[in-house]
Amino acid sequence: MSGSGDRKEPLIGVIDAGTRTIKFCVFKAKHTKELFEHAVDINPIIPQEGWHEQDPIEILNAIKTCISEVTKQCNIEDIATIGVTNQRETVVVWDPHSGEPLYNAIAWNDIRTSSTVDQILAKLPDNNKNHFKQICGLPVSPYFSAFKLKWLMDNERPIRRAVRKGKCMVGTIDTWIIWNLTGGVDGGIHITDVTNASRTFLMNLETLHWDPLLLHTFSINSKILPEILSSSEIYGKVKGTELDGITISGILGNQQSALVGQNCFNRGQAKNTYRSGCFLLYNTGTSRVQSTHGLVTTVAYKFGDGPATYALEGSVVAAGEALNWLRDNMGLIKNVQEDTESLAQEVFNTGDVYFVPAFKGLFAPYWRKDARGIICGLTAYTTKKHIIRAALEAVCFQTRDIIEAMNKDCGIPLSKLHVDGKLTTNNLLMQLQADISGIPVFRSQSQDITALGVAMAAGQAKGIDVWDLDARNREVVPSDTFLPTTTEDERNARYTKWKMAVHRSLGWATTKKSPDMTDERFRLLSSVPAGLFLIGSFGMLVLARQFHNNTL
Repeated sequence: MSGSGDRKEPLIGVIDAGTRTIKFCVFKAKHTKELFEHAVDINPIIPQEGWHEQDPIEILNAIKTCISEVTKQCNIEDIATIGVTNQRETVVVWDPHSGEPLYNAIAWNDIRTSSTVDQILAKLPDNNKNHFKQICGLPVSPYFSAFKLKWLMDNERPIRRAVRKGKCMVGTIDTWIIWNLTGGVDGGIHITDVTNASRTFLMNLETLHWDPLLLHTFSINSKILPEILSSSEIYGKVKGTELDGITISGILGNQQSALVGQNCFNRGQAKNTYRSGCFLLYNTGTSRVQSTHGLVTTVAYKFGDGPATYALEGSVVAAGEALNWLRDNMGLIKNVQEDTESLAQEVFNTGDVYFVPAFKGLFAPYWRKDARGIICGLTAYTTKKHIIRAALEAVCFQTRDIIEAMNKDCGIPLSKLHVDGKLTTNNLLMQLQADISGIPVFRSQSQDITALGVAMAAGQAKGIDVWDLDARNREVVPSDTFLPTTTEDERNARYTKWKMAVHRSLGWATTKKSPDMTDERFRLLSSVPAGLFLIGSFGMLVLARQFHNNTL
């Protein structure tokens, strides 16, 4: 718990629902520093390898605990409004009459939906994972919400019945929180904002509404989905907590909220957040840039009646998670924050060791669910210090992968990178990032950037008007600067070896194909013109090539 500051000015409360931690904090309008905060860790549920769930009720109870603790320290009457920022892509299905979840929330980093991905791919021309990118900006991947919902419909009979009869509600974590905060079974509002909706695989990026073709593809009735609203407007009022009667006026997915908190309001500005994963967003203004290099197009924010601002995004699934693996699975370190920096600094380099932490496959820009983690380049002189340093460099190399893709998609190389998140307290990691990417890294001195962004959005909402986002009136977030110390030849040589290591990580996972996918591939093979079935070795080569092309 922390607290300080003048409480007579308008305050803004923020619910920050992350993957591992739930927090409620309070900002003074137009100021970047938290006045009060309380956080509670939630327990991950891992039924089996690759499955990640959360208890939606535990999330609500944690929110109530945090609110109760913070409101003991501040004057509730000074809180003008609250905002909500949340982990994205995580899905909750619940009964609107009892308010009870029909299943645990399936978290964003869950990869159980490989069979669901195969089902969808089997219906697409050439099994093209980018078939729907023009509509929703996203590739077919286990990452996004619609695939998690489809898996629940296919594997949980009560949910399948409830969806068919329209007797359930579905939403991402923001939707679940706001429905409960605004009354739940007693008139709770069923809404989401454009940033969270853009991560579901169901929203049309142009219309900002649920897309009929995508809904049909997943057999989802729009009636069970929340209404899509802007990121900054008055949605409703809180019922049932110490905050009764206070307005809710801001919603942003956590990565978009960090973009706003970093004041990346201009086209060409970018930020990277370092947590369990890494998430790099590049503001493309009101233009939707369709990536041809493995990135996704997403909504950055939409304030009230204003136009939507878009972003390119690259997601790294294993950043802090790779360092946690060194501690929890390998026992190489005891404290992630302290040991990774101190031990890695005891060696001058990695000894040519490369670590690709593809524990759940690789996300942007590769989108290879068959990739698995590898450590290569080991010699008899390799120590744990080299491996720890290689893990830090892996975070930086994965970020460079995304920066390279963004430079190609946008045509204008990124000139600097704003960073935030818990891992950025590691000075060595930040210096390595500058050295490997070749651009200055500006580290926010505030660890509360994600919460700050939605506080800004909520405070500037029409009818609230306590936070002016005009550049002339914005308080600049203090930052530290890390400049590159390597030559271009040095960093490019190392990056080339990183790409070699990535190549070696591909193709390790040989998951069983779903019946839909298998049947489709046999159907495609049976459609090969008879003239291709030639006699002899040349005929076998043609057949092999045809099979290879159909199974990519």
